[in-house]
Amino acid sequence: MTDEEAEEAREGLVQEKGFFILPSELFCNVRARASGDENLNETLETVFRHIEESAKGSESEGSFAGLFDDFDVNSNKLGATVAKRDEKLVKLLNGVADMNLGDVKDHDIDAFGDAYEYLMTMYASNAGKSGGEFFTPADVSELLTRLGTVGKTEVNKVYDPACGSGSLLLKAVKVLGHDAVRNGFFGQEINITTYNLCRINMFLHDIGFDKFDIACEDRIVLSKAPVRY
Repeated sequence: MTDEEAEEAREGLVQEKGFFILPSELFCNVRARASGDENLNETLETVFRHIEESAKGSESEGSFAGLFDDFDVNSNKLGATVAKRDEKLVKLLNGVADMNLGDVKDHDIDAFGDAYEYLMTMYASNAGKSGGEFFTPADVSELLTRLGTVGKTEVNKVYDPACGSGSLLLKAVKVLGHDAVRNGFFGQEINITTYNLCRINMFLHDIGFDKFDIACEDRIVLSKAPVRY
């Protein structure tokens, strides 16, 4: 399907899914052209911007605003020249494509959250500090979820005041079922990387934009004293 043909479905898809991606900007098509794209970094930057912009003016705007702010495809850490950066980006696209992820929304694990946790563990080991990152192991998350839902077949809402990549929130889906959380998932996270990762995880696990509200915050106020969770 051409981009022009797909445009006819834009309005309906934004209303239903919250966003719209042109066929030419789908992962498989960007990857197929990647090795011959001399401006791959700009291509990816444009794709990210188009996804965010597709939600502007719609009910889903807040769920997509700044979603890819933490992706810097022009970073010198990728290479000193555009050619070297693009070479790394091609390897990254091919690496993701070769991963046997299956249907991500059906995973019992938080694959991307676990990958982030592993990288932060390596960072902490090398730097001798945590970098302000904390992680709840998957088994503990599931235990907490099961304890909090004993005797329940459904709940009204799920809330995590320090949600990270959203692993604990998503455990409610695993334990109770996708439709057993009636009015959605709510959380807050101060780290911009994990905040955006949490929102992406919601979409990857088929949680609609109208079913979650994640805030980039780090406190709730009890009485007069702010409490850090």
